[in-house]
Amino acid sequence: MTAGGSFVFERDTFAFANELVWQYQLDATTGAMDISRRSAPPAYSHRCFVMVRSARQFLHHARFEPDRAVAEAAVYRRLIHQVVTRSPRRTSEESERVPVPGYTGLRAFSQAWEPLLKAGCGGPWESYFVRSHWRMVFPVPRRHQEREARRLERSLCAGRTPVVHLFRFPRITINHGVVLFGASASERGIEFEAYDPNIPDRPVRLTFERDRSTFSLPHTHYWAGGPLNVIETFRNALY
Repeated sequence: MTAGGSFVFERDTFAFANELVWQYQLDATTGAMDISRRSAPPAYSHRCFVMVRSARQFLHHARFEPDRAVAEAAVYRRLIHQVVTRSPRRTSEESERVPVPGYTGLRAFSQAWEPLLKAGCGGPWESYFVRSHWRMVFPVPRRHQEREARRLERSLCAGRTPVVHLFRFPRITINHGVVLFGASASERGIEFEAYDPNIPDRPVRLTFERDRSTFSLPHTHYWAGGPLNVIETFRNALY
């Protein structure tokens, strides 16, 4: 079974990346990540939750109108503000959506107006003060993760686009946000397709294994790969 909503990776994602403060090098022998600070500080970092929240806000509250003429920077600055100040936990009616002229979607818009979007979507502090982050400090039983996987799959089947928090605690080897937009279920588990703001050029796969009731993410340039915990965020009054 395959599930997915209206989110299209090639249309509804940012063209630029959340940059990393640290450099990560996988040790092939031990499987551990060697971490060192980059010599030059990144210009745009600590914004993974800002980016996934904003991607969903544009999906839920913007209406891209490619047949209209491209506008001035001041117009887009105002429109970006209108979109990102709306709640990521609800969806605007079509008549209430913010019209964005000249572009087919967020990816094309962010290619053309990268500095405006980086300035307008939010600062790094907004990635740390996320309502759902309280949950990571408490134990996460395997039964909880099984329920979470089923609920995320149902949400995708219903056409919604969940944003999830990926973390390890108390040793925080990953603390990150991604957008889920597809799921493929089998007897072994569920493969979720995700937009990762650290990797803007392709989707990533988040896997839930039924026999272990555990989520895992493959090796990336910032994560050694392996099991982690998953909590949906931007969902309700508590999350």
